[in-house]
Amino acid sequence: MPKLNAILETALYVADLDRAEAFYRDTMGLPCLFTDFRMRAFDVGGRGVLLLFPEGGSLQPIETPGGLIPPHDGRGPAHVAFSIDADALASWEEHLAASGVAVEGRTRWPRGGVSVYFRDPDGHLLELATPGLWKGY
Repeated sequence: MPKLNAILETALYVADLDRAEAFYRDTMGLPCLFTDFRMRAFDVGGRGVLLLFPEGGSLQPIETPGGLIPPHDGRGPAHVAFSIDADALASWEEHLAASGVAVEGRTRWPRGGVSVYFRDPDGHLLELATPGLWKGY
């Protein structure tokens, strides 16, 4: 079987693209790679891309100069976990509190990792996870 290297893109579908862009740029500190009327793309640590699309805004195929992008969409709260260094956890918790973001849960995993859970403005469950969560991470 051919090998997969990594997950390159993760997509979230949002009610207000500008509001979501502000949250991921300002609160999460993600640099925006691309913006247009139909989406935003953010760099995640140089190893992945977070895509934001308006809910219902990608239900038709998109013609690009390089080819066709098939329709896609999603509804309801999704989940995305961001990896962080263990020594950054306290700083992130302070930053979230200062940004008015409520932490909904905190879990210490058997391998030693810690996860902190909170919501974005669209109700998506976000997680900050330190090493020791999964085998290999």
